[in-house]
Amino acid sequence: MDSNTTYQASGGAGARRNRPQHQPLLDHGGRIPPRDKDVEEAVLGALMLEKDAYTTVCDLLKPESFYEPVHQKIYEAIQHLGASQRPIDMLTVTEQLRLDGTIDEVGGPVYVAELTSRVFSGANVEYHARIVAQKYLARELISFASSIEAKAFDESNDVDDLLQEAEGRLFEISQRNVKKDVTQIDPVIGQAIEQIQSAANRTSGLSGLESGYHNLDKLTSGWQNSDLIIIAARPAMGKTAFVLSMAKNMAVNYDTHVAIFSLEMSNLQLVNRLISNTCELESEKIKSGKLTDLEWNQLMTRIKHLYSAPIYIDDTPSLSIFELRTKARRLVREQNVQFIIIDYLQLMNASGMRFGSREQEVSMISRSLKQLAKELNIPIVALSQLNRSVESRTDGKRPQLSDLRESGAIEQDADIVCFIHRPEYYLRSDTDASGNDIRGLAEFIVAKHRSGSVDDVKLRFRAKYARFENWDDNQEFSSATVGSSLNDPGFDPGTPQSPPPFSGGSADLLPQSTEENVPF
Repeated sequence: MDSNTTYQASGGAGARRNRPQHQPLLDHGGRIPPRDKDVEEAVLGALMLEKDAYTTVCDLLKPESFYEPVHQKIYEAIQHLGASQRPIDMLTVTEQLRLDGTIDEVGGPVYVAELTSRVFSGANVEYHARIVAQKYLARELISFASSIEAKAFDESNDVDDLLQEAEGRLFEISQRNVKKDVTQIDPVIGQAIEQIQSAANRTSGLSGLESGYHNLDKLTSGWQNSDLIIIAARPAMGKTAFVLSMAKNMAVNYDTHVAIFSLEMSNLQLVNRLISNTCELESEKIKSGKLTDLEWNQLMTRIKHLYSAPIYIDDTPSLSIFELRTKARRLVREQNVQFIIIDYLQLMNASGMRFGSREQEVSMISRSLKQLAKELNIPIVALSQLNRSVESRTDGKRPQLSDLRESGAIEQDADIVCFIHRPEYYLRSDTDASGNDIRGLAEFIVAKHRSGSVDDVKLRFRAKYARFENWDDNQEFSSATVGSSLNDPGFDPGTPQSPPPFSGGSADLLPQSTEENVPF
């Protein structure tokens, strides 16, 4: 027992007969689980002795933190009094136990009085409460490990399912017991000043990561660390095309290390989209390989921008939130990943945990994504589906926050909620009701912004390349920028050709001339 414990034994053998006896439960190895009965008594006595002791430990302890069932019931009574903001002392606790009908189970008023008589002071109550909490956590881990061990010996259990369950339960235990101490404001002010100075030194003037979309970056000041960003849209609006365009901008133009978790498309499909996006070649031609010599040259010239780009793709289907946490931590640690994209949230699961509904599961996933963004201190973008109510609307079918599918918790957990809306898709026209040209117009709607204002940002969607661009960017490229072979007078760009010969190594795909300045 710890030397700091300040309580005294009193009452002799007669008093000890009033102490309720609880036979310790042994584990399968015949060992007694971690517990400290005397420290539990010291904590309960201090709670009834010191006026403000409960407010000190209420975040650390819950009834099941105590090993002794009797102590659990006494703490339940104390917790009830604390929640009702009533005084906590020997008399009020005894009365609450009478109201709960458990006064006899705990040994009567005599045992409650004994608890207070054993404590001189509640000065060390927080220290002792942490001992109780640590013993409880140790018991939880023992119980968890014993359960998993028993199931692992049972060969009828699927090992993959068991692994998911183990990861889920361990994550649940860790989340229940994670506590972060408060921080005095001075060091935080220092961090804020450093961030402001860093933003001032940037030519862009942004404090976060640049997306490559200038008006969007001005609105958000760049994607901020620890933010969860939800980008939602109906099918065919281009959610995946947008995040791929953004990932390419960030990785190639700004050397931002980006991880993409794709639950819907394979890594080859994603890379083909990136090639179409970067090389400005239609996806159907990339699939068929029917490219003209001009297009082959364009492919060889522009694809060099993707080589060595810090983009990391994981296409694990039906990814669980627990697998994501493990992989994300490793990517941040080993690859210095600064930005994570998840495509898309509703395809994730929380296997190993039980939920009453899919809505509760999605709520847990969104909450976990926000926790992960804070833990890793990087922005996380998660794509999300919208429900079908958008289609029945007659106001131009612009999405709104209530359209988020399956869970209102997504809106609550996210720092930024954005929608992609393409009027051209719904109006089936080149102009809107006011006669404005809407060809290729994509409205990026920032509907919730916890740290700033909301607004609409105009982007241009080039469907044949599945590519989003700044609305004011120059759309045309001169043939002179494609490659020097285009100047060959005998070259006919009109018919499909075979690819230029190369030995098969990736280096052979790169253009031989390094003097060409090819925009993309």
